This record gives sequence, C-alpha cells and structure tokens, in this order.
Amino acid sequence: MTGRPAQATRQASLHSFGGALGKDLLTVGAISRSQVARLLRLAQELKAMRQRGVPHQYLIGATLGLLFEKPSTRTRVSFEAGINQLGGRSLFLSATDIQLCRGESIADTARTLSRYLDGLVVRTYDHATVEEWARQATIPVINGLTDLCHPCQALSDLLTIREKKGALKDVKLAYVGDGNNVANSLIEGAAKMGMAISLGCPSGYEPDQRIVDVARIEAGRSGGSIEVSENPQVAVKEADVVYTDVWISMGREREQSRRLKALAPYQLNERLLKGARPDAIVMHCLPAHRGQEITASVLDGPQSVVLDQAENRLHMQKAILVELLQGKKKNP
Repeated sequence: MTGRPAQATRQASLHSFGGALGKDLLTVGAISRSQVARLLRLAQELKAMRQRGVPHQYLIGATLGLLFEKPSTRTRVSFEAGINQLGGRSLFLSATDIQLCRGESIADTARTLSRYLDGLVVRTYDHATVEEWARQATIPVINGLTDLCHPCQALSDLLTIREKKGALKDVKLAYVGDGNNVANSLIEGAAKMGMAISLGCPSGYEPDQRIVDVARIEAGRSGGSIEVSENPQVAVKEADVVYTDVWISMGREREQSRRLKALAPYQLNERLLKGARPDAIVMHCLPAHRGQEITASVLDGPQSVVLDQAENRLHMQKAILVELLQGKKKNP
C-alpha cells in the first residue's frame, strides 16, 4: 500500500477531533476533563506524525494572529511554527505597532481583526483583557498568557507528564515557589485529571484562592487532591513530578528584592529533590534563572525533562489550533 491512503486515513481520524472546545481557550478550568483528554490524544497523534514525517496540513489557508504585550520565546515560536506546519500562516502583532497604543478600543480592534484572521492568540497582563478580546472577537481567541493563567503551558505539561509517567491519574505533582499563573493553570489541569498536586509557597505568594476553591470541587469528582502549604519539603515528599518557575514574573521586576528574600528557601536544589521519589522528573516552563529558583545541577541533571517539556509546547499548540480552527477558517 502506498503512503497516500494511510495519510488519508489519518486525515479522517483528525477530522473527528475538530470543534470540541467551543469558541475560545482562556483557562483550563473552563474546559471539561474529556476535552483535556481529547487535546492530549490529538497532540500525541500530531507529534507522532511529525516524527514520522507524515504531512498533517489540516489548516491550509488559515491565518493566525499573535497579539503580544509581553515578550515570548516558546509561546510565540511554537504557535508560529505550529500553524505553519498545519498549512496556515501567522501574523505577529505587537501591541505597540497597531492602533491600540493610540487609544483604539479592544472592541473595534477585535471586530476588525475578526474580518481578517481565523484565530487570535493574545498574551497580555490583566486576565480581564483577554476575556474582553474573546467577548468582542467573532474568531477563536487563545490565551497565550495572562497574569492569572497560562493554559497552553499547563496543557502541554500534562502531555509531558503523561509521556514520562504513563498516566495522569494518581500522579503526584509538586510545585514549589511563587504561586503564579502557571501554578494556577497546573492546579486546574491536575484537578481535572485526577492528579494529586501539592504546592509549597511562602505566605503572600500562594496561588489564586478562587482557582483553588473551584479546583477542589473538580478534584472531588476526579479523585484528585490539592494541598497548599508553606513547607516545600512537605510539598515534594514522595512526588512523581517536581516543578518550579521563575520567582520574578514579567511585570514584577520592582518586587525583585522582596521576592528573592521570601522565595530563597523554596529553591529547587538537590537537597529538596531528594524528598521526591527516586524516579521523579523535574519540570520548569523556562526561561530559568540558574541559582535562583533552581540550581544548575538540577535543571541540567538526569531527572530534568525541561527540553522535552518545551518541545511539547509545539505539539499541544497544534492540537489547540486544530480543535479551535478546523472547519471554521475563512476561505483562503
């Protein structure tokens, strides 16, 4: 049999995925457990196709806009490369290069861009801003990061954990350090998939309590659990996955001195890692600051999966794009 019929079969299988998410992806908490599972399956299939060199251009003619108010490496490149590999194209829109910086409203801009584009990734500060984009745009809007949530990161992290541990159910994920946007989205994802997530954060740096409260209800349904304490040793005890992130997120630079002092006891180093399971994996969403939130010996050590984790951003972004854009793109 030639490769063409096999490719057609794969094309048909992916057509069964498209359109399950609804219009937008703003938080992990807003999608169902079954939708998360669908994204994980699709990302794994797309990854396997890329590794085998099988064409998978399911979004030919689609144009994806990227409107970023914050710098980005992995989010920007993975979305740009992803839409390209799916047969579409991207258009990067710096917030300082369009009329938003001169006072044009989000409503007018969103409605206009909806006439040009098939989807929009928004990376901004205030979560209310991406919600406004989603309300005003008639095309899918994807949260590429806000100060509250980073759903694309958490979804790709679930893919990495499942690859490395074989499952998500009952896996213990420990997070130490600043309870930031990544921590919030990891809590939502872990709760949906029946994981045990334990966070060690200093007082004043805990994850968003509203997200924790809602996620605990979700964890009750899935068989998962959520623990938040000020003790990093308690958080990592017998963990299957140990995760950390930067202490000084974008927009928090003025707090550097205070944050470095408060978070110093939460550094992910070899001593702390010894409290986890011997086969625990180390995760960090990058960029990393060696010697601050994580030591070089741990980040670059044998238990680290940070480069596999970064690669999976590409495969998950592609899955999200297929789910949101397939069957909805404008005519090329």
